[in-house]
Amino acid sequence: MIEQEMGNVSVRCVGSKTGFSESRILHPASCRVKICGITRVEDMLDAAMSGADAIGLVFYEKSPRNVSIAQAVRLLTHLPPFVTVVGLFVNATAQRVREVQNSVSLDVLQFHGDESPQFCEQFQSHYLKAIRVKPGVDLLQCAADFSSAQGLLLDAHVEGIPGGTGAVFDWTLIPPQFPLPLILSGGLHAENVAEGIRLVRPWAVDVSSGVELSKGIKDAAKVSRFMQEVRQIDYKRVNE
Repeated sequence: MIEQEMGNVSVRCVGSKTGFSESRILHPASCRVKICGITRVEDMLDAAMSGADAIGLVFYEKSPRNVSIAQAVRLLTHLPPFVTVVGLFVNATAQRVREVQNSVSLDVLQFHGDESPQFCEQFQSHYLKAIRVKPGVDLLQCAADFSSAQGLLLDAHVEGIPGGTGAVFDWTLIPPQFPLPLILSGGLHAENVAEGIRLVRPWAVDVSSGVELSKGIKDAAKVSRFMQEVRQIDYKRVNE
């Protein structure tokens, strides 16, 4: 076992694929931000210029934020450096995931459906597993099942809708000692993101509807304000 100190982050490497299987990521000095559901070049650039660490592209035809492979390729020709690209899938076939992988330069896959660990692992890529949280969901068991994931994205459970609902779940359902990097999602916006970061201490936050004018169309002012709120709570935590 190797223990490393990275700023305010303590990481215990225990030989798993992620290195996080037996220790929580503790109090990152800077909370990462992913702006999901990007469909337009101007929205992607606004997110990057505001300081977002990652963008999310939705490859799920039932979503109003769905992009085609051709759209995604066009978007990414304008991608600035050092912005992570996450591709979101919901119960897609392995053939479909590989089709997108072969055409679109994705850094991370995000699985937002009922995918098994074995399904997620087959693509030889970093991946996130989304878990829709409600009372009775054993998040520690989910973390154990998906120990090969880079992290778990925790979202609100709304029956019949896999994500992007704008609903907030009960953050007290998250175990205090969580064994994987945690991405907080579900109903976040500028008015509540600081409180979510303060209470949950996630590795990252993920926002979509909370920074939109309409589904799939981002609001540059909302994106900017969301990022300001994240950075302000980061500053307060570092200087506590």
